[in-house]
Amino acid sequence: MSNIIILGAGQVGTSVAKSLSTEQHNITVIDRDAAKLKELAAKYDLRTVAGNAGHPSILKEAGISDCDLLIAVTEVDEINMMACKIASSIFDVPKRIARVRSSEYLDDPRLSGEDVFGISHVISPELLLARYVENLVVYPEALQVLEFADRQVCLVAVRAKAGGLLVGDRIGNLHTHLKTTDARIVAIFRNLSAVQPRADTVIEDGDEVFFLSRTADMRRVMEELRKADRPVRRIMIAGGSEFSYRLANDLEGSHLVKLIEANEKRAHQLVAMLDNTVVLHGNENDSELLINEDIAHVDLFVAATGDDERNIIASLLAKKMGAHRVLSLIHQSVYVGVLEDSKIDVVVGLADVTIGSILAHIRRADVARVHSLRRGAAEALEIVIHGDKSTSQCVGRRVDAIAWPSGALLGAVVRGQDVFMAHHDLVLETEDHLILFVTEKNTVRKIEKLLQVSASFFG
Repeated sequence: MSNIIILGAGQVGTSVAKSLSTEQHNITVIDRDAAKLKELAAKYDLRTVAGNAGHPSILKEAGISDCDLLIAVTEVDEINMMACKIASSIFDVPKRIARVRSSEYLDDPRLSGEDVFGISHVISPELLLARYVENLVVYPEALQVLEFADRQVCLVAVRAKAGGLLVGDRIGNLHTHLKTTDARIVAIFRNLSAVQPRADTVIEDGDEVFFLSRTADMRRVMEELRKADRPVRRIMIAGGSEFSYRLANDLEGSHLVKLIEANEKRAHQLVAMLDNTVVLHGNENDSELLINEDIAHVDLFVAATGDDERNIIASLLAKKMGAHRVLSLIHQSVYVGVLEDSKIDVVVGLADVTIGSILAHIRRADVARVHSLRRGAAEALEIVIHGDKSTSQCVGRRVDAIAWPSGALLGAVVRGQDVFMAHHDLVLETEDHLILFVTEKNTVRKIEKLLQVSASFFG
């Protein structure tokens, strides 16, 4: 059991608190908003302290002297960074995570690292989101694209549609479609519920299906199992946030990018910062502007203002006016589930993208990566196993000889540069990276316990 202090009760802080409150940690949340803290304490098993998260007295009141982990995710970079400095220099907190958003700090590692501000790990929502959306540009048919093991393995979620090769067919027939390409279906969600993928499971129209394969093979897997969508060439971004800038900057060399920003001063800044992006000063919900900028021929419209309602309206308007595919960035988690069956093709929850990078530093086993799925109801994990047959319950054993907890599925194993789909007769070795899919939250602790080495291991 760890003592964890979370700074900030916004969407990210609340999502982290919600996730960890079920895992037997002592959690304290600090925020200025007493009403928000009262609401949080009523829902989850945690303690709250109202005040400035950057003040030593408030941190001390929250119990920082006995803190094992500080997670600073307030909306203000400087408060997050200063809190980590105080936690490191004065209170000797072992691990300190800070959310840092501004490129002024991120582009100079000396300003966001451990030497100056005592930050153990930096979390940048804008960088994570940009990479997340860029993957959706590569796989336009996908609802979600996640990477593991230095991008060697890819997990892609698609919506099954009538007429697709697997709709109405058994999962056991997957190999007949893919022939020489190895891939696995690791999860299926149907009407918001998880369906255990077995050989005799039949995929239905509307199912959300998660495929796992080598990244090098994923394009072929997608082409075999679903009609290919048209490639993304023309992109329009609504909003001139830090995320919008990073996305445009990453894509403008290979795509035709237009960006709409309502604030004139910010629009001029973006013109100076971007080389090949067309920056438009105007309102993303101005139908005349959208028509003039040829919205009907846009392959991907990304609504990324700082306001959820504006993003939702802009996405629906762009879709109605002919944009081929629309993506809406949502800050409030409550909207994400509501919009899943809307005309918006992809709804991205900011907290869902960010929380995984935080959880990876909290898990007890040697966790290399965590992706939070289905608004925290499920997780995809990359865990490194250590030890030998006498100190580990997994090393030196066949996959089918391991007592995997209910609700957990081993999808793939990465061994150096080799990737193996986790078939029943595969023998696990020390230092293997296991890619696991967990559809039941309470299973995570069981997985961690299973994969930890015994106390007698000193390797």
